[in-house]
Amino acid sequence: MKTFAYRFALLMLAATLSAALFPLPLCAKSVRKPLWAGRFYESDPSGLVHHIDALTKKAAQTRITPPEGKFLRAIVMPHAGYTYSGWTAAHAAQAIAKSRYAKVVLIGPDHRIGLRTAAISDAAAYETPLGRIDLHHDITRLRRQKDLFETLPLNRDREHCLEVILPFLQRYLGTFQLVPVVVGSGDVEKLSHALDAIVDDDTLLVVSSDLSHYLPYAEAVERDHETIEEIINLTPDKLMRDDNRACGKTPLLIAIQMARRHRWQPVLLHYSNSGDTAGDRSQVVGYAAIGFFGDRPANAGENQGKPFGDTQGQILIRLARRTIMEKLGMDTSGPAFTDLDADLRDDRFKRQRGTFVTLTIDGRLRGCIGNLTATGDVLNGVRRNALNAAFRDPRFPPLTIAEMNTTRIEVSILTDPQPLDFKNGQDLVEKLRCHVDGVIVRKGLARATFLPQVWEQLPAPEDFLSHLCRKAGLPPDAWKKKGVDILTYQVQYFEENR
Repeated sequence: MKTFAYRFALLMLAATLSAALFPLPLCAKSVRKPLWAGRFYESDPSGLVHHIDALTKKAAQTRITPPEGKFLRAIVMPHAGYTYSGWTAAHAAQAIAKSRYAKVVLIGPDHRIGLRTAAISDAAAYETPLGRIDLHHDITRLRRQKDLFETLPLNRDREHCLEVILPFLQRYLGTFQLVPVVVGSGDVEKLSHALDAIVDDDTLLVVSSDLSHYLPYAEAVERDHETIEEIINLTPDKLMRDDNRACGKTPLLIAIQMARRHRWQPVLLHYSNSGDTAGDRSQVVGYAAIGFFGDRPANAGENQGKPFGDTQGQILIRLARRTIMEKLGMDTSGPAFTDLDADLRDDRFKRQRGTFVTLTIDGRLRGCIGNLTATGDVLNGVRRNALNAAFRDPRFPPLTIAEMNTTRIEVSILTDPQPLDFKNGQDLVEKLRCHVDGVIVRKGLARATFLPQVWEQLPAPEDFLSHLCRKAGLPPDAWKKKGVDILTYQVQYFEENR
């Protein structure tokens, strides 16, 4: 059992380490605004949600059943105005609706600049009428490959092919982090390997592409079905050779390369063109939704709030202990670490999750540092936070060798924060799960969080929410009023078996 002093210390941690718990608000200039809202899709959030839901309801009538026992790894979506391509895009949205991905790698063609290869916006986040999407730290990893990826200045980033996809993803995936890549011509082989390195079991690859442009209806249908057949068979001979088969030709070829490599199975989910939806048939644009399905990851289908068992928790604790001991120069050749490297090969440790590492001595807090959202996979998070908790917690001096033998370690794994839908303050109080949910409150640039442990000090939801609003710099009753967003997350923690 945790002591009162320890729990109180955790409460103080939530109050004093707000920078570690949640990133500071982004500068407005670093957010890529929705430039095409009001033209390609609705700018009003409620109208946009209504349109997406209506398209999805229509798509349900022609839904294709995905391969049994397979997992969606990549998907092709069109990027025209929703009036034209939304029906087909909704078929793709249906395919992702019951899945969870921490990261989306979204690649689409350059329509405006004339890129020699690929580019990534220098924004820190993208925004749509449905909210903000933070960029994943993997963008830094890609930018280091300067021969493949250049930086796209925010003031030049007017590409619509990525933006138009995002509201569908927000509606059906909820919270995720984004790697946005605009592709020019580029070296398909090199680009596919570079992107492959950041695509794990928690990642969905989304390819933004329309098909043929401005052909007569019958000619377009014939040409588009040839292109679709090549994609389905992973033999894109005509796609590579001919013009006017797909504006996202290079992104499609990248996905095909990756599908070959990983033996993903492509499935046509829907085809239409503008002549079927909102345009005349003299000159049409083609649209396809194509899913790429692979083997189900070892942890897919598990409770996403508790993806690890006690065995995995103890492995992570051993990793944290070894990391600290190595920093102290201590011997780590003992039997406790003999099989650790082999144990760490478990694929579920590649998941992108927020992590905390807590150190105690005789029940008293000795260090606790972590992050709410993923800044890397679980292994890297535990390594980093173990060192931070031991040597960089500003409330304590660095841990010593003499203390190490009496130090107990706790590792916490956090789920991704998810928006909570509520009608009013009373509905919010009823939906919060005391002692289970960590809570984030945000309004404009104001934001703050309390870990689930804080419920022990503030067990009444009304008090919990009021204190949280004060921490964010908001009036204590702000949670009762409109305009406040609430996100929740859960924590699974493991104590050292010693």
